[in-house]
Amino acid sequence: MTGNGLRALVGTRPTKIGTFLFEFATPGIGQILKAAGADFAVLDMEHTGFGFDTVRQVVRYMQAANLPLVVRVPSQSRHHISRALDTGADGVMVPIVSSVEQARAVLDAAKYWPDGTRGVALGLAHERFAMRSEPLLPRFTEQNARTAIILQVENPRGAAAADEIAALPGVDMLWLGHNDLSVAMNKPGAFTDPDFAKHERATIAAARKHGKSVGRLSVDAAEGRRFAEMGYDFVAIAGDVWLLQQAFAAGLATVRP
Repeated sequence: MTGNGLRALVGTRPTKIGTFLFEFATPGIGQILKAAGADFAVLDMEHTGFGFDTVRQVVRYMQAANLPLVVRVPSQSRHHISRALDTGADGVMVPIVSSVEQARAVLDAAKYWPDGTRGVALGLAHERFAMRSEPLLPRFTEQNARTAIILQVENPRGAAAADEIAALPGVDMLWLGHNDLSVAMNKPGAFTDPDFAKHERATIAAARKHGKSVGRLSVDAAEGRRFAEMGYDFVAIAGDVWLLQQAFAAGLATVRP
């Protein structure tokens, strides 16, 4: 997949499977994941300390592997959103979006005129450094169509507004932040709680109603399969750290029972 590869997957029914990168921002990571069959990867800036120099490098690694990359930015700051997109990322995941107003602010930062007010600097990484002479407008249209906007539902307010948020043109995916949602409910880790289930169903239904995608992070492949059966069409199987630990622990148990 190239160009609008990630956007082409949005709203489609087959399950798209990827993982999060919290630690291993290494040159081979894109090709390793691609060879394993991944459909996408998410590079996390929110909880890792990764800076934009690292993001720029990982974007190149993923482009070499032809694997779509989403950057989870650390805040709703337009500076974080637009810089992540300027590196050439295929999409941004934005945390704790709890209202239509916040969603619109994200879109305004992410989209070029006339859909937003993203600052203009063309011919750089997001255009693959191509020397182009076209007028600005078709290049704005190309970039607006290329990048995916993923908003995280991480509290009851966000779940209550999920239908209105998913209805906004330009919003491509809702992503349930399960841990933060449970904490915001004052029930940390209560993923089987009826209220948690209600918020989760509302998020999935909102995305489906408006032809958008919905995603969630699973702790392992078995949980990921259950999420796919629930209606999530983007599923992240754990993250790089936990996948390595799980595989090594399973190996230890086999070799040294």
